[in-house]
Amino acid sequence: MLSNLRKVTADAKDRGASAVEYGLMVAAIAAVIVAVVFGLGTIVRNTFSDTCDSLSAGVSASGGDTGGECGASAPAPTATN
Repeated sequence: MLSNLRKVTADAKDRGASAVEYGLMVAAIAAVIVAVVFGLGTIVRNTFSDTCDSLSAGVSASGGDTGGECGASAPAPTATN
């Protein structure tokens, strides 16, 4: 009977350690995903910005109206006295 009790307590200790190890692995994977998203996010944003600038320059050079394309914000209102 005592040997069965020792087996059960030994198994429980291993299961607790496994859960902690899985938790650490999940945290590490999440950290890697966050780092990749932030890193690629900057690259993708810069690529789209460069593309938008090129398109706007091409439209301006051809004499067309840019019309605020590529997510450009509206001009700031001017103060009048």
